[in-house]
Amino acid sequence: MTVLGVLHPGSMGAAVAGQAAFGGYEVLWCPTGRSEATMRRAGQQGLKAVASVGELTARADIILSICPPANAEQVAAEVAACGFSGTYVDGNAVAPGTVERIGGLMRRSGAVVVDGAIVGSPPSTSKNTRLYLSGPQDALSVVAALFADSAVHPYPLAGGLGRASALKLAYSSYQKSSRVLAAVAYALAAEHGVEGELLDIAQQRTSSYLAETDYFPKVAARSWRWGPEMQEVAQAMREAGLPSELAEASATAMSRWTEFRDSPPSLSQAIASLHNESSES
Repeated sequence: MTVLGVLHPGSMGAAVAGQAAFGGYEVLWCPTGRSEATMRRAGQQGLKAVASVGELTARADIILSICPPANAEQVAAEVAACGFSGTYVDGNAVAPGTVERIGGLMRRSGAVVVDGAIVGSPPSTSKNTRLYLSGPQDALSVVAALFADSAVHPYPLAGGLGRASALKLAYSSYQKSSRVLAAVAYALAAEHGVEGELLDIAQQRTSSYLAETDYFPKVAARSWRWGPEMQEVAQAMREAGLPSELAEASATAMSRWTEFRDSPPSLSQAIASLHNESSES
């Protein structure tokens, strides 16, 4: 049976890989340098620990990379250095150009490369996740088979590398920027004591991120991952000849929340952190 290796299982990576493990596949991961929280998640999802990345690359037929976007190329380089020649799935939120670079790197080691894009919350018994895939068609069907009858729903796309990542970043450019813009708008209203009136306006609409103030602290806690993703969005915009300033501004706003990594602050703390020092003087 196909053996899957996963690098590195954070909350999303562990949950996605876990769906393959629950489906009966052997799923390997390397705990070297990983946190206690990561080890706990991997155990809960049925992942099997190996001694090194070298052992993982030697035993796995397919490797799935799900890591912070800023680390995607470094992780690929580490796998390529081990001589991996199976199927490498880059499931990170990176620009099409980044995927092309990763593809070139992995192909030199003899690997087949698949571009993956995850949309949705970590899969569970109550939540489904979409996994968009692009690249060589034969490889897409092999990767999709890992998640048959699971909470991860594969969506193969026609075309080569970059298609899945372009879709992910097109979605992220709206979804994540809108969340940040809503928080910044609320912070401006709060600065002048009219946040209640702003919420009243927003709540008159059928759907508005401005009305979802309870979500701002969650955005703050995720900004350490979302910020680098928005930098990739900006790169993808530039590659397409489109304005990249909004994505860059969203990343800048998120950089003011990095102290809250995976620990949602209170709403007042999240809003206060958006102000720079000069505005407080």
